[in-house]
Amino acid sequence: MVAKVIDATEMRLGTYLLLDGVAHQVKKMDVSKTGKHGHAKVRFEAINAFTGKKKVMVIPGHDKFEVPMIDKRPAQVLSVSGTTASLMDNENFENFDIEIPEELQSSVVDGVEVEYWLIEEDKLLKKVL
Repeated sequence: MVAKVIDATEMRLGTYLLLDGVAHQVKKMDVSKTGKHGHAKVRFEAINAFTGKKKVMVIPGHDKFEVPMIDKRPAQVLSVSGTTASLMDNENFENFDIEIPEELQSSVVDGVEVEYWLIEEDKLLKKVL
């Protein structure tokens, strides 16, 4: 579900955008001034929230982007198997498997509380509580 639609000149560092249907976080951005007959241009670098791949784009300032709804939820780790964790949502008690990011692999163990993000029906493990 899309939260809102913004112009390219309205984005800020840290903003999450939907690019090709996948959530990306803006890491760098630069806005050029309008010319005598032209429009402002926005150059930005965004990192894929799930894979970490960088995407660089230069677009007109009046282009529109969708900002995804991010639902932050607590969960409990039921078990860990390699780089995958089995979680139980603390609110609706749903059980699901999720990939553990590299920076959290040492701290995600059985029984610990974590926060995961639900972005456009995709789940992303963010931090240990």
